[in-house]
Amino acid sequence: MTAALPIHDYALLDDAECDARIAAAKAKLGKRCIVLGHHYQRDEVFKHADIYGDSLKLSREAAQSEAEYIVFCGVHFMAEVADILSRPEQIAILPDMAAGCSMADMANKVKVQQCWDELAKIIDVENAVTPVTYINSAADLKAFCGQHEGIVCTSSNAEKILNWSFAKREKVLFFPDQHLGRNTGYRMGIPLEQMVTWDFNKPQGGLTEQQIRDAKIILWKGYCSVHQAFQPEQIDNFKEKYPETIVISHPEACFEVCEKSDYIGSTEMILKIVREAEANTRWLVATELNLVNRLNQECKAQGKSVHFMAPTLSMCSTMFRTDPQHLAWVLENLAAGHVVNQVSVPAEQALLAKKTLDNMLLAS
Repeated sequence: MTAALPIHDYALLDDAECDARIAAAKAKLGKRCIVLGHHYQRDEVFKHADIYGDSLKLSREAAQSEAEYIVFCGVHFMAEVADILSRPEQIAILPDMAAGCSMADMANKVKVQQCWDELAKIIDVENAVTPVTYINSAADLKAFCGQHEGIVCTSSNAEKILNWSFAKREKVLFFPDQHLGRNTGYRMGIPLEQMVTWDFNKPQGGLTEQQIRDAKIILWKGYCSVHQAFQPEQIDNFKEKYPETIVISHPEACFEVCEKSDYIGSTEMILKIVREAEANTRWLVATELNLVNRLNQECKAQGKSVHFMAPTLSMCSTMFRTDPQHLAWVLENLAAGHVVNQVSVPAEQALLAKKTLDNMLLAS
């Protein structure tokens, strides 16, 4: 068998040639390969996806397909979820291994374990705290939650997951995104003062023992760099010009933005609400740029105007690393019998992580 095709052979190919090569490789592979496209993916790659959606939906659909190869055009934690949920004979692949997630990187196993150990010095952590990790996290953190009878949540089921968690224990440690935890908790009636932020760069999270004892939710000091760009004054400025505007935000946006929003929802919910809205309405959207631009183009025929909230460019830069060149490289290697960039979660870790995902599906 010949050696795998090197990535540097693809670096200078233009997008048009990559498109042709991708199409040819997909045709050769047929149903043996499925290409997944996350909503935030750039258009040049998104158009090649066999199915598209949010990360969990894509992983579940791929696991139910007959594909041998799952090529995930997204970021690393998404390919890990695909590997965890897939059948043993399926192989998960990420076109560019450098496509990570800045939010996911803000919580790692060492820091979370240190937090857990420090909490244990103050409260009976195993009996008082349910660890909840957002799906936007590494597999070893999902496994950590499995080890400590915790759970995973998504942006669409976070409230149900918090209710499940509080039914088990009185407190929640929520990571890595503080905003999803705070926005969800507040809408469940939990006062802001009972949701404290654990600064992982400070001893004891920068909190007093009393703050920890009084807290209902301990929020990890993490955030999405894309959704961090949205600010409440952007809503005020836009509505001065267009007072009829309807504002919809992803719950990864900060509390102040969500408080000024008419709707708060996951990417799938944002798409559903805007698509089903009355014609000739104007929308201001706080989520990733590629999704907003596509939604605007889609809704123009109905007279809807869909605007991106931030006045400056804000896209998922790590998601953007997946380009037509990397996708062509991966697919042509598969067509030639070579697997490159396989994402494989260690078996014991995958088992614990799947436990948390199964808990989530039951709870939601």
